[in-house]
Amino acid sequence: MNSPLRRDICAIVPCYNEAAEIVRVVAAVRKHLEVCIVIDDCSTDHTAKVAAEAGARVLRHERNMGKGMALKHGFALARAAGFSAAVTLDGDGQHDPEEIPRFLEAFERGPFDIVLGNRMNDTRAMPFVRRLTNRFSSWCISRMAGVSILDSQVGFRLIRLDTWQALDLHGRRFDLESEIIIKACRQGARLTQVPIKTLYGDVSKSKIQPFLDSWRFFRMLWACRNP
Repeated sequence: MNSPLRRDICAIVPCYNEAAEIVRVVAAVRKHLEVCIVIDDCSTDHTAKVAAEAGARVLRHERNMGKGMALKHGFALARAAGFSAAVTLDGDGQHDPEEIPRFLEAFERGPFDIVLGNRMNDTRAMPFVRRLTNRFSSWCISRMAGVSILDSQVGFRLIRLDTWQALDLHGRRFDLESEIIIKACRQGARLTQVPIKTLYGDVSKSKIQPFLDSWRFFRMLWACRNP
């Protein structure tokens, strides 16, 4: 998939201890998007240093604030810099930057406000527990949003920054990504979904805390129960 280098849309990559992968991710992103913003959430390795050396614009948190806060700060930087939209993807190599053109093409075809990746067409590479929890959370979020969401837990997505700016968001960690879908759809955001690969490395290194993040997810749903 070849596409011209986009200068009006940037990438936002929240990271925590991803020095081993972030150079490759930044380099691949910059084949499609001129600007890659890396938010280093107080890593204890050299994530910020090597990301900057790879050509990313880097903001480093001085304390760990969570993925949601990293995304919020990334969106704010992108908005202030004049970008119209941002592609978000993880810095651990579980999203393939070579699929960015799929999001850009879908965004232009719409027009759409949000483009979500969808890994659920082929879940053979997805751990069984992740598959079950994703289907359940996607069902919950679909009911809350009023739109059928196939893969609510995917971090690979594109969002128009005007849409993000209009949302009253409270999540600070993984719950923010679900909150964005619910509140944006309730406000009439135009959403589409594109198929992407299912990539998993060492799941033992996941940043997700099953019990705590599940509690945050259900707390978010409860807070969003009334439109």
